[in-house]
Amino acid sequence: MSDLDFTRNYLTELAALLPKLNAEAIAQAIEDMRSCRDAGKTIYICGNGGSASIASQMVVDIVKGASFKKKARFKMIGLTDSMATLSAYANDEGYETVFVEPLKNFATAGDILFAISGSGNSPNVLRAVEYANSVGCKTFGLTTGEGGKLKDLVNLPLVVPSRHMGRLEDCFFIMTHVLCYAFMEAD
Repeated sequence: MSDLDFTRNYLTELAALLPKLNAEAIAQAIEDMRSCRDAGKTIYICGNGGSASIASQMVVDIVKGASFKKKARFKMIGLTDSMATLSAYANDEGYETVFVEPLKNFATAGDILFAISGSGNSPNVLRAVEYANSVGCKTFGLTTGEGGKLKDLVNLPLVVPSRHMGRLEDCFFIMTHVLCYAFMEAD
């Protein structure tokens, strides 16, 4: 396959996924985020690898882009963003604790946890969701719709019907941008 054919194929397959994203679920997440913000509650987010990068970018877009010069401002914490805390838990307690243990310091009923996992089976992400559910947080999962435990564990699954990690992450970014720009442009 030529580079041009590869590129066209990738873009065609990505474009075919976009209409399959659940607009109603994304709109529900926007509504829940607005309620969380207006109640003075906190949004948390976690993920590994590329999903961690997407999580960090969403924090920037919400804390700065959707809050700057606005009366109503978001409180959002990226559980991926403190390398010192993350590595301390990973080294001393095991990698499966890196998100749940910091979450135990902060999360309360009415908060939101966004969990991102392409496989839907990341143990550290699943443990954070289980804890968040147990204390009354709303939980949202950006994940594959084709397997994994995450989609069935969260209150609101935001799924992509693919197992291709690149296209999953492309769609995760798109969904987080929809969520963020709803407040940057329309709120």
